[in-house]
This record gives sequence, C-alpha cells and structure tokens, in this order.
Amino acid sequence: MVENIKSQMRKGILEYCILSIINRQEVYTSDILNALQEADLLVVEGTVYPLLSRLKNNGLLKYRWQESTDGPPRKYFTLTDEGKDLLATLNQEWGTISNAINKITR
Repeated sequence: MVENIKSQMRKGILEYCILSIINRQEVYTSDILNALQEADLLVVEGTVYPLLSRLKNNGLLKYRWQESTDGPPRKYFTLTDEGKDLLATLNQEWGTISNAINKITR
C-alpha cells in the first residue's frame, strides 16, 4: 500500500517536473531523465517517452531533430508559449498546494 501511494504522488507531479526541466533550456530525453534522477525522482524511459508525446500532442512542447555523431538523430524539446503559460499556472498552484500541505503536516 505504501509503495502505491508513493507511486501515485510521483505520477501526479511528474508532468510538472518535466515541464520545469524543459523550461530551463532545450533538452534531450536523457537530460530529462538525468535531472529527474538527480532529484531522486527515479523514472524509467518507458514512463517519460509517452508523457513527452502526450505533452507534445497537447501543444505544450515542440521538438527539433539534431544529427548525432554517436548514433541516430536526437529529439530536443522546448516549451511552446502554451506550455510556458501552463507552467506559470502550475507554479502558482504548486505554491498554494505546498503551503496547504505544510500547514496540515506541521
């Protein structure tokens, strides 16, 4: 039960975290995975790729292909204006939610 609850909490914030990572700079999928791992949000590629596709299909991300000397071309992601607007809204909401949680759990 505990693992299920922890998993659900992580899933709930994963899109927000990915949008925040991409907002910093244009990134490749492995950059996203590394940033999540550095923050102790261990996620597998199989979780991130469908999420990136969904965010792109919803008009929140765009990508460009870049040739790689180490293998196949790589897809680099950036936020669209709609993605930036959503992230700004999520940043405000996160502040509200984290303040409420901190009040409750103190």
